Amino acid sequence: MANPTQGVGETAALSPAAPSGISFKTVLQELIRRNGSDLHLKVGRPPTIRIDGELEPLEHQPLRPEDLKALAEQLMTPRQVKQFAEEKECDFAIGVPGIGRFRVNVYQQRGSLCYAMRAIPYQARTIAELNLPAVLEEISMKPRGLILVTGVTGSGKSTALAAMVQHINENRRANVITIEDPIEFLHRDINSHINQREIGTDTATFGQALRRVLRQDPDVILIGEIRDMETLDTALKAADTGHLVFSTLHTMDATQTINRVLSFYPPHQQGEVRFSLASALQAVISLRLVPRSDKAGRIPACEVLINTAAVRDNIRDMAKTLNIPDLIKEGAVQYGMQSFDQSLMQLYSRGVISYESAVFYATSPAEFALRVQGVAGTSDTSWSGFEGDSTAK
Repeated sequence: MANPTQGVGETAALSPAAPSGISFKTVLQELIRRNGSDLHLKVGRPPTIRIDGELEPLEHQPLRPEDLKALAEQLMTPRQVKQFAEEKECDFAIGVPGIGRFRVNVYQQRGSLCYAMRAIPYQARTIAELNLPAVLEEISMKPRGLILVTGVTGSGKSTALAAMVQHINENRRANVITIEDPIEFLHRDINSHINQREIGTDTATFGQALRRVLRQDPDVILIGEIRDMETLDTALKAADTGHLVFSTLHTMDATQTINRVLSFYPPHQQGEVRFSLASALQAVISLRLVPRSDKAGRIPACEVLINTAAVRDNIRDMAKTLNIPDLIKEGAVQYGMQSFDQSLMQLYSRGVISYESAVFYATSPAEFALRVQGVAGTSDTSWSGFEGDSTAK
């Protein structure tokens, strides 16, 4: 088996072809050539790739158990083999020379091996290249606070985080420490000092790494994902003591994100955590990838919540329900906030996405449809700058 010295430097020396005649290296090359995001390998099915959100089987014969077992022997280190034997699943990242880097999840179903591999670009793209709002550049340069990037699996959270870290790297002299499982994007030092730690390779657990991270003189801390109250508690304390903290949550929008954070704590701590979150939070960035109509591919619709004084008051006050959508609309012009529907309206106005896609991904489809038809209150200026000429269509 391959046994690399460091997790981020893992290289997979894939054999030319498995006994069945299937070359997994060729399959990975096909994934990259067709600009796919994920590769799925399962016994009894041909290799399947995800392109623009849709699964497409490749023209290969169905995979056999021995094919996937042979691949495991090429990809996994002895430590990973032991972990898989104990837990029946394992996460790691590999680099295939001449092809690219991949985040790999190996798991078991009905007694056989399965693989889910995600393609990771070698170079993090910029915020502008990803078609993300320019306000994210301003957010990433905040001196302190908690920034949460949210969305469903495959919505571009890791890619957006990498772009924000890259912006810091290019524009700030900071000590950046990331804690990831596994490391995805590799960052090379430009102006910042970036240390990337991988769970299982560079540190045992998220909890252990976080307990010691404040002793490593960080300016910026990136936590791959908030999974439990201990991780969240450390993130809030780090943000509250003068550090800039990035992390992700699997939530749909800003309102659900704040509710999820509060739900980590028992009822008797709600008042305390509301105050802590209101003080520490800088921004919530939520993403949805929408199919493009002007060319192949997808583009992110992005909701941005900035923690203004009004938002802080709303989070702190236990007597009030969260009124985040209205606060986002009110802060659109002054603070650069935007709702999903405003983001979708902007993309639709530019002819980047279709009307059908915009309505499908909208938070309030009926209200969005009325806006497109020009039905809106004359005093509502929160959509200014998002509509273009769409209401005339």
